[in-house]
Amino acid sequence: VCVGLAAPLLLQPFIFPSITGEADIPWYGRYSVKANLWIGIFSFIGNYWYTHYFYNVLEAHYTMPSWDLNGVPIPMYFGTHFYFCFYHVLSNLALRKTYSSLERGVLRNIFVCSLVFYMSYVTAFMESLTISGFPCYGFKDRFLAYTLGSAFYGLYFIVSFPMFLRLDENPSKRSYSSFDAAVEALASGMAVLILLDAVRVWLGADLTFRLNRPCKLDSSLTCEPFNFKTC
Repeated sequence: VCVGLAAPLLLQPFIFPSITGEADIPWYGRYSVKANLWIGIFSFIGNYWYTHYFYNVLEAHYTMPSWDLNGVPIPMYFGTHFYFCFYHVLSNLALRKTYSSLERGVLRNIFVCSLVFYMSYVTAFMESLTISGFPCYGFKDRFLAYTLGSAFYGLYFIVSFPMFLRLDENPSKRSYSSFDAAVEALASGMAVLILLDAVRVWLGADLTFRLNRPCKLDSSLTCEPFNFKTC
């Protein structure tokens, strides 16, 4: 399912570039390619690294059968790409509307910062809420996950929403290459990692990395309908 959700986004720039009006542009110069690269790198970092902060700080757990990469189910890497593409399209629309509607100045800057914080928390909270019906992902304390966890997760977007907007936003002033997109996604990933780790240190939580999820060691922890199957 997760691969099926991400595949149209990943394939569109190469198979149907006319959808985004980029058929006459070389593939490496298409915005859709650079956007996919940016989101792909950022979402990969989020799964590969940040998930372990949720394991440690919020005691989150995935309990479905799956092959893993660094202790994270591989389908989640594809699912995150789909979700993050959707989130960042909406954030770009909101931020562009703000920049085009308000005059440049201190008040606009304050409004933009407030909007980014608001969108980040709401995005994180709504994902936490809507995914609560999925039996194979959970937290030790769900209320804590909705409140503190949403703020913790929102740190991703506080960085990524304004940074992703920069991508080819003013091509007359600067046209991004795929390399530029990759560099900025990696820089954004590092910034989020620092923020997450600062919160972890402030909370006094140790950080440990487990290559095997608990359900791989104890089949009784596997979620329905895969009960008692090693995940």
